[in-house]
Amino acid sequence: MPVEKTADGEAAELHKYEVYETIGSGGFAKVKLGRHTLTGEKVAIKIMNKKDLGDDLPRVKVEIEAMKSLSHQHICRLYHVIETSTQIFLVLEYCPGGELFDYIIAKDRLSEQETRVFFRQIVSAMAYVHSQGYAHRDLKPENLLIDEDHNLKLIDFGLCAKPKGGLGYELMTCCGSPAYAAPELIQGKTYIGSEADVWSMGVLLFALLCGYLPFDDDNCMLLYRKITVSNVLFLLDLKDFQSNLLQDHLTRPKPRGRSEQDQHKINRKTFSRPLLQSEQASCCKPLLMASI
Repeated sequence: MPVEKTADGEAAELHKYEVYETIGSGGFAKVKLGRHTLTGEKVAIKIMNKKDLGDDLPRVKVEIEAMKSLSHQHICRLYHVIETSTQIFLVLEYCPGGELFDYIIAKDRLSEQETRVFFRQIVSAMAYVHSQGYAHRDLKPENLLIDEDHNLKLIDFGLCAKPKGGLGYELMTCCGSPAYAAPELIQGKTYIGSEADVWSMGVLLFALLCGYLPFDDDNCMLLYRKITVSNVLFLLDLKDFQSNLLQDHLTRPKPRGRSEQDQHKINRKTFSRPLLQSEQASCCKPLLMASI
């Protein structure tokens, strides 16, 4: 995956791509639809101005390094990095289905069958990320895109961490989205990155099945209190095993025992039947978790 540094000018650094309309924006970046001029393949081009990034520039460097080293069918591919003196362009895999967040909102909540397929893809991607020594630290529906085959792709590694001492090394930086953050993280304690990710996976599973967040409040302090005391209101029409699983995961705020094994446990217990052969085709090839 090439990294090119070019002189500023007539955007000659993008000569390999035709650039079209803006398809997304947020923070200090905007994303435009692009097309490779030789292959015709559609791409997403994330454009960032270095001056606007300011102190967030190191985050972009972290994201680039992570995406260069990670290769998995449910992680968005980074094709090309183009850097000028003023801008950074990330040429990424194009996912026309948009964010999982918008998909959940549009459907209100997902069926057990669709949740089964999506969540197994999330588990596989996160298991792989952890196997490579990374913690994502910002897992949420907005950071999962749907590709043309209706499969999920994990994005946004700007907050990820790869501790030099391994995943068991305690981290201190409080980051990510509050509604998905693990209790120990919002309490300002040191934490294990992979354990914090597993908590976020439980919140995400709840959102898929219920269509709303288990912990939500406009007041951040009240939100933090709900998370730390595990004040969760479950839908009445959840199946008993679904409700019990979510309650077991989200009412256990202490990180001890919340580990990679929980990924196996969540994945095995979430669904009342195995994947059908047709569903397996759209799911993942397990890289770390043989029980998927």
